[in-house]
Amino acid sequence: MAKGQGTICAKLCAVIGVLREGPLHRDLKALLAAPGDAFEVKVDGYVIDLVRSDGELVEIQTGGFSPLRSKLDALLDRHRVRIVHPVPTERRIIRVDEQGEVLSTRPSPKKPGPATIFEGLVSFPTLLSHPNLTIEVLLCREDHVRAPAPVRGRRYMRDPGQRRLRDVLDRVELTGGADVAKLLPALEAPFTTRELAKAMKVPLPLAQKAAACCRALEVFTDAGKRGRAPLHGWA
Repeated sequence: MAKGQGTICAKLCAVIGVLREGPLHRDLKALLAAPGDAFEVKVDGYVIDLVRSDGELVEIQTGGFSPLRSKLDALLDRHRVRIVHPVPTERRIIRVDEQGEVLSTRPSPKKPGPATIFEGLVSFPTLLSHPNLTIEVLLCREDHVRAPAPVRGRRYMRDPGQRRLRDVLDRVELTGGADVAKLLPALEAPFTTRELAKAMKVPLPLAQKAAACCRALEVFTDAGKRGRAPLHGWA
């Protein structure tokens, strides 16, 4: 890559490190903000990422959902809350040196879809039935900017970096069990979780989380067992 391009990337990516608010979080706040909205507002003792002019509270969650549990418990009965969760359905891995010069760029083989939301939703699936909660999944193009090589931790290799937003390709809004059901393939009941994973084309652990969420939201019903494997049916 030309030196000029590397310099641009260096300015864009800044310094790789651990920040209180990562670049992806900042990019999404800027993207989502509309005239009259306010950033970092304290509401009932909690700092909210974005408060819309109509009173909706917007929390941008780039990682797991479990840290939001106490905040949601405190706010949902009195406020409308929207959780915005980005999913990198298209991602480039960009390695840069200490000066920010680009060393390599390659597409990530992973292409997660909206069903990835079950990774977070499993922390509190029944809250999605609350009339004041909306979860918005953003399917994004992202750059993941990393150091020249992974580093060895105490137990495993670590490859930290920064997520950078390039574009939002699509948005999926979830407000209850009916919306969650739309994320799943048409599958003839009864079926096992392993069969669900195959139909979803996802690893078994993610299908297990999807099944747990769907049972909690009464999208799935208990359909007995096949051998030792529990069976699911559609509610």
